[in-house]
Amino acid sequence: MNHVDKLSKDLAAGKVDRRQFMEGALALGMTVSGAATFASAATAATPKKGGRLRQGFSAGSTSESLDAMTSSGSVVEICNNWCWGSNLTEVKPDGSVAPELAESIESTDGQTWVFSLRRGVEFHNGKSLTADDVIHSINRHRGDDTKSTVKSSFKPVTDIRKDGDHKIIMELESANADFPFVLSDYRAVIMSADKEGNVDTKSGNGTGPYAVKDFDPGVRSLFTRNPNYFKDDRAHFDEVESIVLIDAAARTSALLTGNVDVIDNVSPKTVDLLGKRPGINILEITGTQHRTMVMRLDTKPYDNFDLRMALKLSVNREEMIQKIERGHGVVGNDHHISPAQQYFNTELPQREYDPDKARFHLKKAGMEGMNIELVASPAALDGAADVGVLLQNSAKPVGINVEVKQVPSDGFWSNVWNKPGNGFVTSYWGGRPTNDWMFTTCCVADSSWNDTAWKNTEAADRFNKLVVAARSELDETKRRDMYWECQKLLHEDGGTIVWGFTNYLHGLRDNVKHPEMVAGNWTLDGCKSAERWWFA
Repeated sequence: MNHVDKLSKDLAAGKVDRRQFMEGALALGMTVSGAATFASAATAATPKKGGRLRQGFSAGSTSESLDAMTSSGSVVEICNNWCWGSNLTEVKPDGSVAPELAESIESTDGQTWVFSLRRGVEFHNGKSLTADDVIHSINRHRGDDTKSTVKSSFKPVTDIRKDGDHKIIMELESANADFPFVLSDYRAVIMSADKEGNVDTKSGNGTGPYAVKDFDPGVRSLFTRNPNYFKDDRAHFDEVESIVLIDAAARTSALLTGNVDVIDNVSPKTVDLLGKRPGINILEITGTQHRTMVMRLDTKPYDNFDLRMALKLSVNREEMIQKIERGHGVVGNDHHISPAQQYFNTELPQREYDPDKARFHLKKAGMEGMNIELVASPAALDGAADVGVLLQNSAKPVGINVEVKQVPSDGFWSNVWNKPGNGFVTSYWGGRPTNDWMFTTCCVADSSWNDTAWKNTEAADRFNKLVVAARSELDETKRRDMYWECQKLLHEDGGTIVWGFTNYLHGLRDNVKHPEMVAGNWTLDGCKSAERWWFA
């Protein structure tokens, strides 16, 4: 780092003022205008306190609640959870995991984990955080009777106990090198518990950067800064407002008219034009988000392997990336691991559009000329119906007649997606930071979010055993081989058509600033824009 860069960083950090910076820069031989330019850039990068951040979200539902455990996974609900709540750990913008409510994390064997809590952390009602709050919050995800949608991730926890008020010990049934990632799940927010172990699930009384002021599910939520937040360098806004604007045109209009400051999920069709408008910036981030079409194996005829294969071969993935995403992404290969992620199977042949091979499998299934229904909703993708039309056109030469059934966004995640009987549905996944977390969430037999009901096949049984084995395998080469095979099994036998990995596209008013590195594990900086961003 040269001397001018160090001066700029010191100015941004508040270690020197503008006058001191100018004096130092001039002494290093810079011109007045050059020093002023550097000073302005450094000052703009300095987080400021104040203002109300208004975010327009592309997904939300009237079924939302402040109980993180039962979160549907809609983007507004995830972001809201991390306004009012915090976890033991968090995913950093570089994709690594770090302590959050925990001050330190220790394990010598990947099976016994010790978490030391930060001291002095308070819930919004003034109650101090203790080990009991953590234990009772985590235990809600465990046990046969739990309704938690992340039950499968916590099933390996065999024991959780405290050692004093600020230390928690968790025992796993086998080693899991990725276990700290599990604890960063948005459903694993730590909530306040009373002396009897009852957790407050209704008020949003958390330890997060903002406290709940108003909550109107699926419409609007308002949060105010937590003055006692334990991260001194975060939570720069006075207030944060979450506004559900499912319609893409309405979201864009709200940004252009200044009714919101930030929107997620900018339509690829309009992103280039929007970026040319005065006062608007486009933030594009490559992450783990992927577009899917889900075939449920518990709903006929999708229990037939050859039909599933015929449909997979009937998809023109490259056409979908170009026409639906306007090139803002890459083709998928019918499994959930992004090309940018660790353990991505680089030797798995890319599945391509092949009508001849598709016809072979369709004939083998005895289903030539069959009619199928694809349920499409803008909750999954603004252009979901367009995806259906493209499939309709590409499947016709194969001998498959696709009827596209459009359904509204409201109620899609609670009443349509992941429900037996809805055999073929457009969907998407935000992805997960690790292979184990992704597979445990979407694909293992006992996951409540196994949206293809992929189980009870020889390949699915093999997959489930591999996921467990890879979790405790500390040899990197052996672990990679297991995850490569997992991807191959999903690719060949699974019920998910992953047609593309798509970039996160955000629209920001030009007074909205963010760190140089923005997370890609979720949209909106890992759904922590409210905590990490600021106004110029």
